[in-house]
Amino acid sequence: MEFISFPILILMAVIIFGFKAFTVVPQQEAYVVERLGRFYKVLKPGLNILIPFIDRIAYKHTLKEIPLDVPSQVCITRDNTQLTVDGIIYFQVTDPKLASYGSSNYIMAITQLAQTTLRSVIGRMELDKTFEERDEINSIVVSALDEAAISWGVKVLRYEIKDLVPPQEILRAMQAQITAEREKRARIAESEGRKIEQINLASGQREAEIQQSEGEMQAAINASRGEKEAQINRAEGEAQALRLVAEANADAIRAVAQALQTEGGSEAVNLKVAEQYVEAFSKLAKTNNTLIMPANVADIGSLVSAGLKIVEGNKNTAK
Repeated sequence: MEFISFPILILMAVIIFGFKAFTVVPQQEAYVVERLGRFYKVLKPGLNILIPFIDRIAYKHTLKEIPLDVPSQVCITRDNTQLTVDGIIYFQVTDPKLASYGSSNYIMAITQLAQTTLRSVIGRMELDKTFEERDEINSIVVSALDEAAISWGVKVLRYEIKDLVPPQEILRAMQAQITAEREKRARIAESEGRKIEQINLASGQREAEIQQSEGEMQAAINASRGEKEAQINRAEGEAQALRLVAEANADAIRAVAQALQTEGGSEAVNLKVAEQYVEAFSKLAKTNNTLIMPANVADIGSLVSAGLKIVEGNKNTAK
């Protein structure tokens, strides 16, 4: 039995030694190994071999981004107003050795430094600015934490303020101010609307008057142009009528001249002149109370003969 138990003990020792010698490190994690109490190395992800009872894994760190909730705290602003502020930090371990030996508790160190830096930044601002300058506050806190966290093997990626809560009295005052500001904007908008409406009405009235005056002016121009064209047409008609009368008289004169050149033309002219002479005196007798008579009214033949002599003289001249 003693001979059989010894190999079993040896086998058990080998198994235990094997479990102690081989270590598997998961991805995105880092194990810090100490040999005989001193830092030896940082194990990388995968299978690693250690010397049992001489090497030991002292610290285990995750290399992923870690969100850290910063507890809420009361901060005093520049205008002596209390604010309850809380936030969240996102950081990552970049140096496992410094994270193990640079600080006894780097998470607590980051949390405390974030709170003190936040109190300092808000203490330099007035209440209204703290709501407007959140990005600036976050940037200042990240810069301060990142500078201090270098010696802790930690990289602070960003800081975000989750909530800013002023006292209830301040909240009520702010709500009243917001309500008054909205009412003011509503009144301004209403007055601007009325102003624009009046401007539009005045502009429309002005445009209408301009259009009306332009229409009246155009109508007057058209009427003047029409009157001018009517006068031109009347003048052209009168001129045409005069030309037609002149042409008719000329035709009549030419007909008389041709008649004189024919046989018996002179006797016909004598007869026509005598008829017109008698007809003219008869009209004078009908239309006037006073009748003017020539001295030789009884000698109508001599008057006709004188007229014919004039006609014959003109005819001979024309030849």
